[in-house]
Amino acid sequence: MKLVAGLGNPGPRYQGTRHNVGFEVLDRLAERHGLAFEAAPAEALMARWRTGSDVVLLVKPLTYMNLSGEAIGALCRYFRIEIDDVLIVCDDVNLPLGRLRARASGSDGGHNGLKSVARHLGTTAYARLRIGVGRDDRRDLADHVLARFTPEERAGIDDAISRSVDAVELWVDQGLAAVMNTYNRVETP
Repeated sequence: MKLVAGLGNPGPRYQGTRHNVGFEVLDRLAERHGLAFEAAPAEALMARWRTGSDVVLLVKPLTYMNLSGEAIGALCRYFRIEIDDVLIVCDDVNLPLGRLRARASGSDGGHNGLKSVARHLGTTAYARLRIGVGRDDRRDLADHVLARFTPEERAGIDDAISRSVDAVELWVDQGLAAVMNTYNRVETP
């Protein structure tokens, strides 16, 4: 069994914001495979994706971004999912808009959701797929990540979300090395 968690904040107030691209990736993945989210045995929404002989849990924590690890850790313990079978999908202000970067471990880079995941999994050695949402140095970082994309940015982020869905499918099928080899290079327009 595997677990893919998209990080974000619940509720319509946060829908479409930069911080919620993780939720958008899971929503698009669920739509692609005809899956529905339902209540999970933790504070999260969950969909079960059957792929061949494996089951992949798609998880959207409802604990708000800064406490995302609570739900993810609880579900990993409940379903006895190993750290190597976990992938976290989230936004990254340190990457240009639309750029993807996969890593097997690393720092939280100032991302409170990733900090919470590391705290509740007990390690920073978990796979993550970061989606660049850009940075706007003219405004406060919190205001930036809670802002919606401009109409000019929306096409680029929609493309990044589609590529992220493909990357998650590749991770499930072939593992993280294949994702890094395919998506970590700089995309050219």
